[in-house]
Amino acid sequence: MEGKGFSFTEEQEALVVKSWAVMKKNSAELGLQFFLKVFEIAPSAQKLFSFLKDSDIPLEKNPKLKTHAMSVFVMTCESAVQLRKAGKVTVRDSTLKRLGGVHFKSGVVDEHYEVVKFALLEIIKEAVPEMWSPEMKSAWGEAYDQLVAAIKLEMKPSA
Repeated sequence: MEGKGFSFTEEQEALVVKSWAVMKKNSAELGLQFFLKVFEIAPSAQKLFSFLKDSDIPLEKNPKLKTHAMSVFVMTCESAVQLRKAGKVTVRDSTLKRLGGVHFKSGVVDEHYEVVKFALLEIIKEAVPEMWSPEMKSAWGEAYDQLVAAIKLEMKPSA
């Protein structure tokens, strides 16, 4: 993660910080839209979430999904904002271990991360259309890739 291959520039940081400042106040709604976009692209992804398995509640009204979606969206965006300053993903080790374990147990594969990345970039583009640019897309993409790399390092059976 650190050193080799780590390139998150000052310009990328500025783009991420500026767009997150605008999105932050709307993170509950954006988080939900983010997950709805994931499920629109890959409906089978719903099976990865235990709290959705036997639920009759429509996705957009599901309180567990709303809570989960907001926490994932906020963690992803906050991690992106801290990336350059910290020189690495700043999600707590215990959280990364838990995320790695859960993603491993759920059977998450590389294609899932790609779908989530696409959905994340689409939601950010829709949230801040006047700021959106190829450079911003690249900045958020890089930040997401760094977070995924950190989670993947922890993707193993829990001890």
